[in-house]
Amino acid sequence: MTTHKFSWSVRVYYEDTDSGGVVYHSNYLNFMERARTEWLRALGYDQLAMKQEQGVIFVVHSMQLVFKKPAYFNDLLEVESHLEKIGHGSIEFKQKILRSGQLLIEAVVKVACVDASSFKPLGIPKGMKHRFSRLMHVVEG
Repeated sequence: MTTHKFSWSVRVYYEDTDSGGVVYHSNYLNFMERARTEWLRALGYDQLAMKQEQGVIFVVHSMQLVFKKPAYFNDLLEVESHLEKIGHGSIEFKQKILRSGQLLIEAVVKVACVDASSFKPLGIPKGMKHRFSRLMHVVEG
C-alpha cells in the first residue's frame, strides 16, 4: 500500500437499520471506524499489538459529519478514508461513504494517540509517524 487513500466495502445488514430500513445514523460512525482500522491493518499495524507492545491506542478526538443521503438495508457501501494531516499526536482523516459512487456521508475525523492505560495524550510512535508521513509525501510530493 503506497497511498494515503484507502477504500473499504461494507454491506448494510438489517441490524444496521431502523424500522424503516434506513441506516441508523450512529452506524455510519461504526462503518468509518472499521475502515480506519482496516487502513491500519493494511499498513501492517495491529491495534491489539500496538496496545500491548507500544502501550498506545488511537481514540476519536473530534468529528464533523454531513449527512447527504440515506443508505438502506442491503446496500453495498464504499467507505473512503483519506489521510489529510499528521500532527505530533494526532491524525486527521477525511472520510466519505458512497453507494454506487453517490456520496451519502462526508466526515472529518481527528484521532489522537493516547497512552493505553492512562488515556493521556502521547506523540505518535516515531516509526509509525514516519510511515504515515512518507505516505503523504508519496502522494503530495
